[in-house]
Amino acid sequence: MSKQAEVLVFDLGGVLVDWNGIDPLLRLSGGRLEREQARLFWIDSPWVAKLDLGECEPREFAAAMTDTLQLGVDADAMLGQLSDWLAGAYPGAAELLAELSRRFPLAALSNNNALHWDKIDREFGLLPHFRHTFASHLLHLRKPDAAVYQHVQQTLGVAPEAIAFFDDNIECVEAARAQGWQAFHTVGLPQVRAALQAQGWL
Repeated sequence: MSKQAEVLVFDLGGVLVDWNGIDPLLRLSGGRLEREQARLFWIDSPWVAKLDLGECEPREFAAAMTDTLQLGVDADAMLGQLSDWLAGAYPGAAELLAELSRRFPLAALSNNNALHWDKIDREFGLLPHFRHTFASHLLHLRKPDAAVYQHVQQTLGVAPEAIAFFDDNIECVEAARAQGWQAFHTVGLPQVRAALQAQGWL
């Protein structure tokens, strides 16, 4: 077991929220993209970085995405698909956060954008459980850059080893560990629960 956490920090998409931008990309590409290529698009693409940092509008991103990946979809259709790929909170996610919030301050740290953040805020019922929310498009900082972890730690006002972080992308987990955080690679809510239980935090 690790050191007792003082704050629990959660990514949203792929951890607490059902977001799948990989399988639809594989379908739209007609097999030209492999799964890891589709995953890395969301990590490495300059256009994804611009979207996450709030430097372009979602429709502008949708147009650039379909052009860059040669998906054969117009910008408005692509924008609609991007919204649809964010399906909702995983069943039990809100209840888990409510339970955890009785023992820990909670924070969300998410690479996000105006389109998805608005939908999460209006429809998913998760954000009220967090004492702090760190959304990349509002901070103009994104994972896995070191600066965003440093900003979060400074805001939380705790030692790095007192932060427990849960993310579905290994690059973001490794970057958090490099800052001294306790970081767990968790894909989906069952893995989140398992990690919490293994540490005695649930």
